[in-house]
Amino acid sequence: MFAGFSASSLRLDDTTIFARVGGTGPPLLFLHGFPETHLMWRDIAAALAPRFTVVAADLRGYGQSGCPVSSSDHSPYAKRAMAVDMVQAMKQLGFERFMVAGHDRGGRVAYRLALDHPNAVSRIAVLDVIPTAAAWDRADARLTLGFWPWSLLAQPEPLPERLIGAAPDAVVDNAIGQWGSSAKIFSQEVRDAYVDALRDPAHIHAICEEYRAAATIDREHDALDQANGRRIECPLLALWSGEGGLENWYTQEGGPLAIWRKWADRVEGRAVQGGHFFPEEYPGKTAALLSEFFEDK
Repeated sequence: MFAGFSASSLRLDDTTIFARVGGTGPPLLFLHGFPETHLMWRDIAAALAPRFTVVAADLRGYGQSGCPVSSSDHSPYAKRAMAVDMVQAMKQLGFERFMVAGHDRGGRVAYRLALDHPNAVSRIAVLDVIPTAAAWDRADARLTLGFWPWSLLAQPEPLPERLIGAAPDAVVDNAIGQWGSSAKIFSQEVRDAYVDALRDPAHIHAICEEYRAAATIDREHDALDQANGRRIECPLLALWSGEGGLENWYTQEGGPLAIWRKWADRVEGRAVQGGHFFPEEYPGKTAALLSEFFEDK
């Protein structure tokens, strides 16, 4: 996996960020979701490396990245803090301005990057997400039962930490087998890597803090931006699972594109084949859609 890519552990102000870098062309940052790591982009990175300088990074608290100490308001794990990480990391790699694609949790960091650092981000793609505040405002039994980490991992410590730590393999197996994609698409090597990433207590706590931030301070940041009329200025591509919740839950208000158009001026996108993990399920199709968008000048 990631043949021809270099591996770097980048020292930032208050943490380290692990990233793999490879390819030639304009810089394109990839950010993963839960319970994945940067490994989720392995096939897409290889497909796009001939046309882009691909950076696949682990978010703070995930994978091989650092786990800074949190606080009572969970702000060290807010998407705002994670966005700062990526700006600093890309600068260390020599990129002042770049494009970014994020799936799941990474999609939330991606749109926060575009809001907080418009001079650094030229285009963004968000995969199988709507904005965090928008998701919480529309939350019901479907979200709570369909994507249980939203509510379970946001519970006060130490309950979720103890549950994950007791059975990290069950957490991964439930996610990859129950969120619309077939578990068969994940090799044993990849599945084991995701399980191993959930064995360390410091990373487990950090991931729970990230979910707690999403339930609290991230919502506050989003609400303040909406109240102040802050919008995403760069072009935005939204892709979502044609077999998942985003395809079906928000039809009465025009679907995910209508929701994103409340946040961004230039929005395009579509449903794609596959479940929640469609970038790993159909990497060729996903890579083609991303390449078309990021190459469009």
